[in-house]
Amino acid sequence: MEITKDWLLGKINPATHPEFAEVPLHLCDEPGHYLLKPVLEAWIKLYTLAEESGIELKIISSTRTFERQKAIWENKWFGRTLTNGIDLSQTTYNDEEKASEILKYSAMPGTSRHHWGTDLDFNSVENDYFKTEKGFKEYIWLKLSAGNYGFCRPYCDMSARENKGYQEEQWHWTFFPLSRSFRKAYLETIRYADITGFEGSHTAQELHIFEDYVDGISNCCR
Repeated sequence: MEITKDWLLGKINPATHPEFAEVPLHLCDEPGHYLLKPVLEAWIKLYTLAEESGIELKIISSTRTFERQKAIWENKWFGRTLTNGIDLSQTTYNDEEKASEILKYSAMPGTSRHHWGTDLDFNSVENDYFKTEKGFKEYIWLKLSAGNYGFCRPYCDMSARENKGYQEEQWHWTFFPLSRSFRKAYLETIRYADITGFEGSHTAQELHIFEDYVDGISNCCR
C-alpha cells in the first residue's frame, strides 16, 4: 500500500480508490461510507460480536475527503453551523481564537485522520449520548472488546495527552495496525505549506497543528 501525499491530505476519492470498500448499509446510517478494506473487515468482525452481545453499532462518519472536511470547517468558520453552541460570525474572536474553538472537535482540512480511511465515528458525536444508559453501555463494551480487533480510541481524556489536541471523543475509533503508519508518514511528509485552500489555514502553524493535534493522540494508538 503506497501512502501518497495526496492521500494523507484527503485529496483522493475513496469511491474509486482500489484500497477502499463501501461500508454495507446495515453497518452505517446512510449510503456512501467508505473505509480501507482491512479496516472494514475488522469492523465487521467486531460488529458481529457486538450484535451477538446485544450491542448496536452504527458508523456515522468514516472516510472524509479534503473537500468534505473543508465544508465542515468553513460552515463553522462562517457561522453557518454552530460551533460548540456558538455562532462564530457573531463573536469578536480573532482568527486564532476562531480556529481554536473549531479545533475542539473538528480538524482543519488536510489534517484529519478521517482522510486516511482508518478512522470512524459510531452512533453519536454528542457527549451527552454517552452519558445515557444505552450510550454508556455501548462505549464500555467497545472499550473492553475493540482492542482485540485492532481498534483504539485516539482521543481519550486530555489529561492523558498532556492536554494537547482535540477534546475527548468517545465515538472516534481508529484501526491502529494501519493508522500508525499513516500518522508516521504524515509527520514525515506533510509541511505547513501544504495546509492551505480554506479559511483560517494561516493559523495552522501558530496553533501547532502537527505537534498538538495530528500527534496529540493516546499512547495506545501510536
